[in-house]
Amino acid sequence: MKRFLKIAGWILLALIVLGLLFFFFVLGPLVEGALNRTVDPGPYRASDEATALHRTLTIADLHADSLLFGRDLLERSERGHVDVPRLDEGNVALQIFSAVTQSPQGLNIERNSGDSDTIILIALGMRWPPSTWFSNLERALYQAGRLQAMADRSDNKFVIVRTARELQVFLDRRKQEPDIVAGLLAIEGAHALDGDVANVDRVFDAGYRMMSGAHFFDNPMAGSAHGEEKGGLTEAGRDMLKRMEEKGMIFDLSHASAQQIDEALAIATRPVVVSHTGVRGTCDNNRNLTDDQLKRIAANGGLVGIGFWDVAICGTDADAIARAIRYTADLIGIDHVALGSDYDGTVEVPFDASGMVLLTEALMKAGFGAEEIGKVMGGNQMRFLLENLPQ
Repeated sequence: MKRFLKIAGWILLALIVLGLLFFFFVLGPLVEGALNRTVDPGPYRASDEATALHRTLTIADLHADSLLFGRDLLERSERGHVDVPRLDEGNVALQIFSAVTQSPQGLNIERNSGDSDTIILIALGMRWPPSTWFSNLERALYQAGRLQAMADRSDNKFVIVRTARELQVFLDRRKQEPDIVAGLLAIEGAHALDGDVANVDRVFDAGYRMMSGAHFFDNPMAGSAHGEEKGGLTEAGRDMLKRMEEKGMIFDLSHASAQQIDEALAIATRPVVVSHTGVRGTCDNNRNLTDDQLKRIAANGGLVGIGFWDVAICGTDADAIARAIRYTADLIGIDHVALGSDYDGTVEVPFDASGMVLLTEALMKAGFGAEEIGKVMGGNQMRFLLENLPQ
């Protein structure tokens, strides 16, 4: 009996070890592969005319959640949508990387509570430091540190920009070195501040230059379009917006409740951005912006990033993205339209970052001229950032 118990104990220990190894080293990649799918994994081919135009563009995308999943973004991966090699292959000059710090169970676009937290599983599975296990602020700081560490290892092929001056230096350098890529840090939802407006300073010092008021649930700063109350800016949220503007941080209205949009636009003294969204004119649901909201964002001098996933565009190909861009440009003007892919945001997209040429081709088919395509694909984004990043 003792020998049997000893053998059983060793078997149990082996199963525990195997389970831990599976959780820490196998489960994460499997989950990412299931969550961040691509309709067409490539390689991508477009017409000669579209390919030639695409090479002349300076492309920028306003939103990707790639930092969440633990991949080394300096290495080309078969998983997910974004890494530096694929950005280079797609001729993407600048990618904004957003830190996700809390996500509710049963996530949906209608109604979510902030009482649950699925990111703790990622923090444990990806072996994040213990300080991140129960602090949204520490999760944001950790993700910023990871991106900076990648930049430090990149032989200056990947740089993080924090000021208008740094962005201009990068753009000037890229004229001679077209294979370099820039990143800019953003935060998805002000719950990352852990309820303290003073933490705007902490995230700014860590390199973050854009932040939204809310993500999929209401928080102490602002109401979400997908929250329980869907309220506006709280008193703390108003203080947060003021402090962000003083620091030169860009306020993002993605996922904002209708009341938050109204109140933010009423008090904002600087242009806002909607980093990733759809428009109800082509895809009518609670995730997307109304015509009136689009017009008021444009009147503020803001920029609207059109998403690439089905809930945003009611389609699964580049033509659906181009259709949403056409509608938005016709409504509020070409100078206020940009790209907001939501790459690696637990969504399925038509193509990964290396396939951006397919969107250039789709915009040509939609009747846009070369100058207009240049603005939407990156010209508007670069102008907006040069004007609104800290000087």
